[in-house]
Amino acid sequence: MWFELAHIWAALIAFAILAYVVLDGFDLGIGILYPLLRRGEERDTAMNTVAPVWDGNETWLVLGGGGLFAVFPLAYAVVMPALYPAVIAMLLALVFRGVAFEFRWRATRGRWIWDLSFFGGSLMAALSQGIILGALVQGIEVENRQYAGGNWDWLTPFSGLTAVALIWAYALLGACWLVMKTTGDLRDRARAMAWVAGGGTLVLVGLVSLATPFLNPAYLDRWFDRPNVFFTLWVPAAILGVAALFFHGMRRDRDALPFVAALGLFVLCFIGLGISFFPYIVPPSLTIIETAAPESSLWFLLAGALVLVPTILAYTAYAYWVFRGKIEPGEGYH
Repeated sequence: MWFELAHIWAALIAFAILAYVVLDGFDLGIGILYPLLRRGEERDTAMNTVAPVWDGNETWLVLGGGGLFAVFPLAYAVVMPALYPAVIAMLLALVFRGVAFEFRWRATRGRWIWDLSFFGGSLMAALSQGIILGALVQGIEVENRQYAGGNWDWLTPFSGLTAVALIWAYALLGACWLVMKTTGDLRDRARAMAWVAGGGTLVLVGLVSLATPFLNPAYLDRWFDRPNVFFTLWVPAAILGVAALFFHGMRRDRDALPFVAALGLFVLCFIGLGISFFPYIVPPSLTIIETAAPESSLWFLLAGALVLVPTILAYTAYAYWVFRGKIEPGEGYH
């Protein structure tokens, strides 16, 4: 039972992280694209498309980080010392970005400062998350159940590649969100950005996917050994499918379809990470079972999660339903 419970918790935390990435990804993407939007009405409208939901989206980050601390304390104790600079940079960036949401609507002469804060915070948060992802995938050195690497092990060409890929992917989500939620010149400008971001994201996802199996022999076995290969090849095939869906939606002016396809791309990449990682939570040394808290703690926390997760899902779905549809210039929630 303990074995099964640890894996149930791993699945819950993985779901929380995926929910954060896809939900907060598009509002980070709008911040990354911000300098490409015209000052004034275009920037105001773009921020208004996410103003009612952006803070709720970040709830999933708290759930994922808090869950990792409570349920897999050994993994938390190993991962944090390995990634402190990137984690601290991400949190500071999210703070600056969150403050910009509130302050730029009240500022007049100093509005450019909060525009810069929104753009810089979004870019830095995406860059940090990409570096964290790359550092985890390439592996963390562990000895005697402690982090045994250096201060700069997280900064490598591969983590740089994943950071650039995630920035482009968030920009794709942001552009597709604006296509779906806006009209007129802003929607047309977002479409042009989505074409560029879509092509760049697919190229970068391909480069990361080609490099990942060669980082660790275990990754190579899971993807290409028989009979594994018969169960893993569907992932790249499905990525080609959502890419075709994206381009079909763009060519036919179906505004929601590119956003759905971009979300599908994120989900498939996340599944690919799961195939590479499992059963490790800190590759290549610590498994899910080795890092789990005692069974009594897992049961206690699971009881809380069974209330908390449906509650978050319910108010998230309600917020998106209430603020559904396109936003016209001049409309807003501030």
